[in-house]
Amino acid sequence: MHLLRSRPAQRADRPAGRSRLRAVAGAGVVTTVAALATAGGLATAAPAQAAPTEPASRFTLAVLPDTQFYSRYAKSEFERPDRYGPGNNPYAAQTTWLAEHADELRIPFVAHLGDVVDQVNTEGEWRVADAAMQTLDDADLPYSILAGNHDVRNSSDNWFDDQYDLAAEPFLRWFGPDRAAEQSTFGGSDPTGMNQYHLFEAEGQQFMVLALSWRASDATLRWADEVMAQHPTVPVILTSHDIIGIQNDGVSPQETGYGLRLWEKLIKGNDQIFMTLNGHFHGATRLVKQNDFGHSVTQVLMDYQMAYEGGNGYLGLFEFDLTNDTISAQTASPWVVAKPQEKLTSYDQAFLEGPGQQFTVDIDFAQRFAGFNPTFTAGSADEPSLTQAARDILLDGFVAPDPVTTELPGSPADYPHVEGTLAHWRMNGLRGVVAQGGVIRDVEGNNRNNLMRVPISQSGSPTAQLRDVNFSQDAHPYSSDGAAVCFTNASKATDRYSYLTTRADAPVNTAALADGYTIETFLKIDPSWSQSDNAWMKAIVRSGNRSQIGVPQTRWDWTASPVALGLSNLKEFQWTEVGIDTAKGDRTAWSGEIMVDTWAHVAVVNDPATRTTTMYVDGAPVLRNASNTVGHGLDGAMPWLFGTDWVDDQATNGWNGCIGETRVVDHPIGPDEWLTARADIEGLTVTSPAVDATTKPAVTATGTGTPGATVTVRAGITRTVTVLPDGTWRAAMGTLQPGAYELVAQQSLGGRSADPVSVSFTVKR
Repeated sequence: MHLLRSRPAQRADRPAGRSRLRAVAGAGVVTTVAALATAGGLATAAPAQAAPTEPASRFTLAVLPDTQFYSRYAKSEFERPDRYGPGNNPYAAQTTWLAEHADELRIPFVAHLGDVVDQVNTEGEWRVADAAMQTLDDADLPYSILAGNHDVRNSSDNWFDDQYDLAAEPFLRWFGPDRAAEQSTFGGSDPTGMNQYHLFEAEGQQFMVLALSWRASDATLRWADEVMAQHPTVPVILTSHDIIGIQNDGVSPQETGYGLRLWEKLIKGNDQIFMTLNGHFHGATRLVKQNDFGHSVTQVLMDYQMAYEGGNGYLGLFEFDLTNDTISAQTASPWVVAKPQEKLTSYDQAFLEGPGQQFTVDIDFAQRFAGFNPTFTAGSADEPSLTQAARDILLDGFVAPDPVTTELPGSPADYPHVEGTLAHWRMNGLRGVVAQGGVIRDVEGNNRNNLMRVPISQSGSPTAQLRDVNFSQDAHPYSSDGAAVCFTNASKATDRYSYLTTRADAPVNTAALADGYTIETFLKIDPSWSQSDNAWMKAIVRSGNRSQIGVPQTRWDWTASPVALGLSNLKEFQWTEVGIDTAKGDRTAWSGEIMVDTWAHVAVVNDPATRTTTMYVDGAPVLRNASNTVGHGLDGAMPWLFGTDWVDDQATNGWNGCIGETRVVDHPIGPDEWLTARADIEGLTVTSPAVDATTKPAVTATGTGTPGATVTVRAGITRTVTVLPDGTWRAAMGTLQPGAYELVAQQSLGGRSADPVSVSFTVKR
């Protein structure tokens, strides 16, 4: 007997799903999306892969990655009249589209990967999720659903499902076994009711989806073993919220502690499991491992919650081609194509086509399954390409805006130089422990803006150690600086912290930023982060005391600094600022949950024209931003601080993690000028070479280019020179014999080179 509550009876007040998705005029196909936000990270674009188009035995498995922000912000953001209107949210768009096109795409089943909601105890979020999934119920489109860490009341890594107070778990109230049993595919649940399995039929064969919720206990894993033993000939797709993660490059897979637990205790010893699917970690990647039977298991991560609009409605479509022995995956958004044309941005692409978002897995199904199902065969070869069918459906009448693209830096100089930069702190070339009084230079050339490590004796921390601050060559892959300063061992419990500060007379201290601003940095949270030791830690602060500058008294933060960027107790980036009009109090912007040990680019942009401050994380604007704010209210000429908070006129609560290069610009700028963009190396100019009319004429080539870039010049001989800070270059080509020549110059930043530029000239006798 399950200690469960049945689903709430309030069905009549569910918001109605959209009956049809809106198509917009025109047509377009985008095959290069490396947008900072669309991929939920900084991923290099890759061309779409073509699947065989001749008829074959095919079906599509649909996958819903983390929907938490769709549930949380459906009413407050997406369905606002000034945005998309009532009922129009990404979650509803996803399930409506799947229900409408299930027959065309031969979709027998939909798998949800967890984090159904963001705040487990908020009823309204569960209502949004309930309404979206009810669309699949009404369409008789079977699905599995599982609890992620945001869907359980205690998501600690050492707290397992058999320790829950089951009667108090909202997931069971809304998506427990009673509701799962309404699916025609439902096979059963474990004793907790948190885990379930489904059997669906496609192309004459049976498949199982085994859905395990957050932190399955040993008892649950034994139950999963028993389920597979009871169905010994059925291929199994294991879904759970956490199986594999992704590395800082935004592309490579990374194994996790819990994923390895599942591998050791469940996956590798069960040959039936040939694929795993999970969300949780921001991005998309895949890993192939060999099980105990010498067979491959393909593990796929898919999670877009930190992308534009909390995921922008992206879902997975996995075409199983049993004739051609492939599984072709693509990432598509019914929500993007449903938006009005005037609402589209560069982040709105119908498909994501990076290496983790569109790929093909070669799998000889009969051979792979022969050990447990020797009779497995393909069905009738009568289905055209379902991958192409999905593209045709989504792209019909859709005009895509130009995507944002980027590429890896070619050298430390490979970033856009922006007029109005007040300070730019870089660490390239610095190594080892940061000495007391050690300096990080402002590379804009104003040495008075340099950062200095505060001596331990002056820091206020009784437990700080010299080794707590170090330079590191570990950096965000899109930072051309290639270095960072890392703060370790920070702890509120032991009052341990260290920090950097600008000088008392630094010009940047007095910048009120009345014309708006852009503040960029790169941040990484140390894996040792804990809520008890590091909640509300701060990375970058404009120090001072709000209570002294006209800020109305509040319950929280009244004596804190006017401006700060840090991390909440829930691992969310928080930007808090008091504007120039201090009487309005503070304004805040918030990200979603940030993964530890993962680099993030953060840009905070204040636009006086709209009086808004928008925080972007890896290019994606967060959903909760600040309004009615311009510039910064200052407490005199108090310094900027790196690595600590400043409250009650003293340092406190140090940053436990790394800070990369950081830049302050005195006006709002966009992605094409951010530090994640690349310098323009196409603007090389070459003047006609000056020829010294002597017996042996000396040739000198000159021109303009990108400061810091190299220019390779060829005219009989080859010279390589560096463009000077003023943008000019000069190459002495030596003496040339009389005759006609073509001088060819090419500008480069490391491995990035522009098209060559040529000039013809003559050396006279």
